[in-house]
Amino acid sequence: MINAVGREIPDELLTDGREVYQGKYHMDGKSFRKAGPMAVRREKPQESKVLGSIREACERCGAHDGMTVSFHHAFRNGDYVTSMVMKVLVEEMGLKDLTVATTSLGSAQDRLADYIEQGKIIGIQSSGVRGRIGEVISAGKLRTPAVIRSHGGRPRAIETGELHIDISFIAASTSDDYGNAKGTGGKHDCGAMGYAVADSHYADHVVVITDTLVPFPNMPAPIRSIDVDAVVVVSAVGDPAKIGTKEARITKDPRNLMMAENCARVIASTPYFKEGFSFQTGVGGPSLAVNRFLEQYMVDKGIRMGFALGGMGGNICDLMDKGLVGKLLDTQDFDMKAIRHLQDHPDRHLEISTSEYANAANKGAYVNKLDFVVLAALEIDTDFNVNVLTGSDGVLRGAPGGHPDTAEGSKCCIIVTPLVRGRMATVCKRVVTVTTPGDCVDVLVTDYGIAVNPKRPDLIECLDRASIPHVTIQELQEKAYRLVGTPDDLEWEDRVVAVLEARDGTILDVIRKIKPLKL
Repeated sequence: MINAVGREIPDELLTDGREVYQGKYHMDGKSFRKAGPMAVRREKPQESKVLGSIREACERCGAHDGMTVSFHHAFRNGDYVTSMVMKVLVEEMGLKDLTVATTSLGSAQDRLADYIEQGKIIGIQSSGVRGRIGEVISAGKLRTPAVIRSHGGRPRAIETGELHIDISFIAASTSDDYGNAKGTGGKHDCGAMGYAVADSHYADHVVVITDTLVPFPNMPAPIRSIDVDAVVVVSAVGDPAKIGTKEARITKDPRNLMMAENCARVIASTPYFKEGFSFQTGVGGPSLAVNRFLEQYMVDKGIRMGFALGGMGGNICDLMDKGLVGKLLDTQDFDMKAIRHLQDHPDRHLEISTSEYANAANKGAYVNKLDFVVLAALEIDTDFNVNVLTGSDGVLRGAPGGHPDTAEGSKCCIIVTPLVRGRMATVCKRVVTVTTPGDCVDVLVTDYGIAVNPKRPDLIECLDRASIPHVTIQELQEKAYRLVGTPDDLEWEDRVVAVLEARDGTILDVIRKIKPLKL
């Protein structure tokens, strides 16, 4: 079946009521029955939930073959807990046929690629896949297709029971002996823990893993003792120095700074740029740099940002310290400055769950309050569809994250990306994988010009009034191909290695196994 973004979805995937993507408002108004954790059980009164080891916690929680376990990635490339736990489950306990449902996967979890190749892990459900794990999935070594969801799509799947978690293992910077846990105040802080909240509410069993045990009550805490079965203390849960990846650092490249400045001009030209406006940036360097140029427009116009949303970096905290931002609504923190700011100013940060942030199946996801979101792209095509998941070679090496959630929810979604990267055209005729549908994207800012989605004539008028030059996206695509040539079409096998869900749970695209290169 062909879906609304022109992607062919195999009929065999459309079972148990699954649908193909039919547009960004297709699911509006439809009801979802909420799931729940296992039946409430009366617990024997206990002084402490602290156990002696991860293995003891796994045994106490009934770890078994074929189960689904979950993790969060607030420590990003510095995460230790996922690999630590999986080593116990696979190598010490000898479990098999496991599914790993995590908020994202990267080089910190490369050990899991070995377990996939050994057939011990047979399922992956994640909001992002990078590193060796992406390579082995793309090579067809995972027994079942990986399921990729956005940050809002994941809690939707958990809350509706589509994703059922047997045991959730939650890395926490601090915890008391009863399981009240958070990402600040410890030896290794990760900041906001919004990724793990849905898991803590809906998993059958919850194990908090920390390296800093603090006196009861460790409150307020996003992970609450009423949801926690066990607490395990280890030597280190992660390395905060690796939270700030290269993608999450503000660019110093003149070309990227020029794009960021033009993006700020576009924002300032719209009617949404007024007192109390709301804003989010993605992880990409050019996206984060927009804050630097937006500040002057805010000062000149004498306005403040009402709130910033999503992942927080030190740059947005700096704007708050200058009196230019009212509140920060954190789902995660991108660097140590933001983590410290959360710790030092708990009254100015509001730590929120990813369900509150972006779940399309609740009654008030905060992304729907966004005026602007500024995002990056690996590719964008002439229909404004964006790819942030697969490389030009078709290999899984990215993450939808909150990209499609914020693009759909915001009043103005701006993509900032260079026209070409090396010898690859970023603006193309057809993206390898659609991760954000074009009907959710409003403006494209490149180093060779700006294009506005024809579906937004109001924004075209704004740019014209502000004398901001713009061209069609087809012109940018043709320019890219003149610079680097027309890319060769990728050749795929029939086997589907990953299914990409839209944020509403419909199937947006599939990733097939790449045909081996002929030497």
